[in-house]
Amino acid sequence: MFFGPAGNSDRFYEEGYKSSVQAPEWLQNMGLTAYEYSFGRGVSISPETAARVREEARAHHIAVSVHAPYFINLANPDPEKRENSFRYILEAARAVQWLGGERVVVHVGAVLKLDRREALANCAEGLREAYRRLSDQGLGETILCPETMGCKSQIGDLRETLELVTLDDRMLPCVDFAHLHALTGGGLQTVEDFTAVLDTIEQTLGLERARRMHMHFSTIEFTPAGEKRHRTFAEEKYGPRFELLAPQLHARGYHGTVICECKGTQADDARAMLKMWETLDRAKEKAQEEKPLC
Repeated sequence: MFFGPAGNSDRFYEEGYKSSVQAPEWLQNMGLTAYEYSFGRGVSISPETAARVREEARAHHIAVSVHAPYFINLANPDPEKRENSFRYILEAARAVQWLGGERVVVHVGAVLKLDRREALANCAEGLREAYRRLSDQGLGETILCPETMGCKSQIGDLRETLELVTLDDRMLPCVDFAHLHALTGGGLQTVEDFTAVLDTIEQTLGLERARRMHMHFSTIEFTPAGEKRHRTFAEEKYGPRFELLAPQLHARGYHGTVICECKGTQADDARAMLKMWETLDRAKEKAQEEKPLC
């Protein structure tokens, strides 16, 4: 399993680092193995800078993914707005290729004033068209990761996201557990709650594909409308909690990517998740060593 932060945490800058080119070495020194480059406000990296990040990521064994711009709305039927959404996806795909990665996290769209099923259908056709355009540009191997969303006004509850992912075998879901927690009014509070989510994913996509999925994990504050803001692991009154999920992912053989989006502490909290994972690894190794030979 790969663990890492979304963007650069407060401590990265407090320790005197200034550029994302420096992030891979810093992350490796923390024991982390993943890094999500955010283009939420637009793709604004040059090929030269991206190449430097790619070289550093390879040297320090960091898996890079990107988050596409938040402006994407494939539900919107307006031709100009759809063209802009396709452009943002293409720009993000090109950037992740420059960075040496494959996965592009995408917010597919908002319902607006549409019927929800109509909005979902527009998103589905938009993803098909996005892959046609990606293939035309030599970017057909890009792994688009539609994300589960945390607000009721957005397309992307768990079942909608899985329905979209089944459109093309190249896609993987980005399951944001904080968003699911917010969307369900705090619905991820027990082991059984997480079991139900994983079971649904595996029943829809199959175990092997589910094992590779992209994940976002943080704690979150929410209102009746959904997510309000991401919080930190230290703020114990907020959920969800990774210690309820990690043993299940480990037992089921998951080996995807877990990106932490905790506010300001994302690298430290990603490291906390990594430590939980390593504890599970050691327990498994010990159990195997103690297992009778006959």
